[in-house]
Amino acid sequence: MMPAAAALFALGASRVFGAAVAAALGQPLLRHEERRFADGEHKVRPLDPVRGGDVYVLQSLHGGPDLSADDKLCRLLFFLGAVRDAGAARLTAVVPYLAYARKDRRTQARDPVTTRYVAQLFEAVGVDRVVAVEVHNLVAFQNAFRCPVEHLDTRRLFIDALVNQLPGGPLAVASPDPGGVKRAQLFREMLEARTGRAVEPAFMEKRRSGGMVGGTLLTGQVRDATVIVVDDLIASGGTMVRAAEACRAAGAAQVFALAAHGLFVGDAAAALTNPALSTTWVTDTVPPFRLEATVLAGHVQVVSAAPLVARAIARLHGDGSIVDLLGNPG
Repeated sequence: MMPAAAALFALGASRVFGAAVAAALGQPLLRHEERRFADGEHKVRPLDPVRGGDVYVLQSLHGGPDLSADDKLCRLLFFLGAVRDAGAARLTAVVPYLAYARKDRRTQARDPVTTRYVAQLFEAVGVDRVVAVEVHNLVAFQNAFRCPVEHLDTRRLFIDALVNQLPGGPLAVASPDPGGVKRAQLFREMLEARTGRAVEPAFMEKRRSGGMVGGTLLTGQVRDATVIVVDDLIASGGTMVRAAEACRAAGAAQVFALAAHGLFVGDAAAALTNPALSTTWVTDTVPPFRLEATVLAGHVQVVSAAPLVARAIARLHGDGSIVDLLGNPG
């Protein structure tokens, strides 16, 4: 029989997000210890008992502000191993932002397939399940792991936040590249069902060569429309700006950028304040610590993904399905 409540830990780098998830679950985070030694090594261990429990360990694997993605991954793996050794009956890694999910295939000779290697690390420490939010390539994510995985998409979160802010007139949903067409299609279909309005599809051409991104072809009807450009993440923001400028050149009335994860690296502030973009929407899976307060307040809307993660944990703890919760494929 399952315990009355799931046992939830959140490592220090994701403590704020973890506390929000725990609050949505109506329970406290369990206690743990993280120590860093003078030579750079570290120790992580649970302080509350976990034997026989259904344990969930949360850590988002973005880089910064104090630890790299590699540091966070290492701490998470070591803590998962310690929890397994302490007798957890079932162990789930909850990774709101999964590092290395973009390196899921070989594009050059002898390239690493790092997504698969990360999956093998989780499996090596005895994880029973991995939960991630809005991964870069859903099929690659599902195929990289031998243990069960759960993918939490953010369509419903964003649509709930956006629906009352959409003006009248035409609507369109665009993908900033051909690889994201399916994500944009699913978002468009849910938006149509929620609003009862027709929503046009669109997508941008994208070519990458020698580290440079190009391509200006826009397919779809966006004239006079409010266009929502949907992607899984925003890094420097250049891809979103290209799409927004193409939409505005084709006559779009305004353009919203929408992505689950806002990394905001490099010259992201300039991209976010580009006049082609009206507002950028992200979740809090990655805190926007790289942005100045004025840029954040004036150009970015942050939607919390903590309730989504909490609902998924509650369903999984009760051996339930999350398919109807999210509206995503089973």
